[in-house]
Amino acid sequence: MEGRLFDKPLNPNKLLKEQFVSNLTGSSLLEIAALSTVVPALVVLRKWSSRDNSRKDSAKKSDDQVHPVRKDWMQYFSTLGVDYLTVVLPIILVFTVLSEWAFTCAISLVILISIYIMFKRSQLHLKDGFSQLPSLRADISSYRVSVVLVTCLCILAVDFKIFPRRYAKAETYGHLPGLAAVEHTVADPRLQAKQLCLCSCTWSMSRMDLGVGSFVVANALVSRQARNIASMSFKAALSSVSPLVFLGFARIISTWGVDYQVHVGEYGVHWNFFFTLAAVSILTSIVRIHPKHCGLVGLLILAGYQIWLFSGLNEYLISDKRSADIISQNKEGIYSILGYWGMFLIGVSLGFYLFVDTSSKGKNRNTQVMQIWALAVSFWILAIIFDSYIERVSRRMCNFAYVMLVFGQNFQVLSILTLAGFASYKKNLVLEDAFNQNMLGSFLLANILTGLVNLSVNTLSASSLAAFMILSVYTFTLCMVTGLTHFCGVRMKFW
Repeated sequence: MEGRLFDKPLNPNKLLKEQFVSNLTGSSLLEIAALSTVVPALVVLRKWSSRDNSRKDSAKKSDDQVHPVRKDWMQYFSTLGVDYLTVVLPIILVFTVLSEWAFTCAISLVILISIYIMFKRSQLHLKDGFSQLPSLRADISSYRVSVVLVTCLCILAVDFKIFPRRYAKAETYGHLPGLAAVEHTVADPRLQAKQLCLCSCTWSMSRMDLGVGSFVVANALVSRQARNIASMSFKAALSSVSPLVFLGFARIISTWGVDYQVHVGEYGVHWNFFFTLAAVSILTSIVRIHPKHCGLVGLLILAGYQIWLFSGLNEYLISDKRSADIISQNKEGIYSILGYWGMFLIGVSLGFYLFVDTSSKGKNRNTQVMQIWALAVSFWILAIIFDSYIERVSRRMCNFAYVMLVFGQNFQVLSILTLAGFASYKKNLVLEDAFNQNMLGSFLLANILTGLVNLSVNTLSASSLAAFMILSVYTFTLCMVTGLTHFCGVRMKFW
């Protein structure tokens, strides 16, 4: 009996869970755009409402002197709770039980924002006062927190049936219309791939496919390179990425130790998200480029990498064949570094020109906002063109089309968040400040909680109600713990 207890696997449903997130085809471009509208729109509406509430709270400031510590504690966490109910909980609903209503939710939120702006137009003085509004720093913080929040939700939600399979990561290029027809008419696999890339007029990609790319862009826009801060020495650079390397190895050891499910086609056998971020950071530190030239260098790297993909690398990366060497075992993660590095360098250049460079005369918030909206539209158009005529979007390879899509989606989120400035808000939400102070720590906590849930609950057999309750408790716990560390002034920075 004792031997049987020790022989019992910690994760008996490992293979079923791996199959549950494999061979998926993604969602449509329009649905990605709708989901990318819902999240920032909720944040904008909450900021406007919190601004109105802050006026009422300031009128009662004298009453807080009796029990200031207790009042501050209660006020902080009550505000954090309202942020959760008005931002995080609706996101959970849209990504799960209301997924079929994503377009309706997006349109409804856009209408609400438009109505608010129209009714407040006379008070906002758009023409005269817009350029005097706060800088885009608060919007950048909101954008980065939005990326983390959605990612933290999806990494657990994907293991439940309540989370639509089309939102999970696509296997290769996403859904290919007419795949069977092409396979029957064209025998050569290379010609099949080329014909599919050229003839498909519609394409799809999952929301989760944009996660790692969004992290790279979010880091690039506010990086030391984008802010044109003096470059660190190579030793200091290695020290700065050491937490990511440690987390990467910790993930390998922990997943192996508890027999946790891992989708090999995502990054490879041993590679993971943390190694990709560390590799990009190390490359950027070794090859030091002025932010003015990062954009051009990034485009050249992507162009060269895309040519390499055309030369047969793409077939190698999407195949299931792996030899015993470490590179073949982790081919997706290792080769895609070139794409993510090019993406990062372009993000550095955009961050420098949009938010740091002050050499241009007359560059105010109004100009910056118009540039962000123009970039969002341009990147979406480029993503469609590259996907239709060059190569289909692939997160697994991080090809040119994927990079353009990531920038399009991220700048769409950022452009919507700039609308919050119409109400002249002066600070972020409490929820945003909490996550912004401990972004890596909150993401690490989310990974730990995700692992604990998966090891203690059979996510595949959970009902919709049970899954929704688990996701609600999970995100609430994540927000409260992150808020507690922020309230206590704890900063999870290990280097």
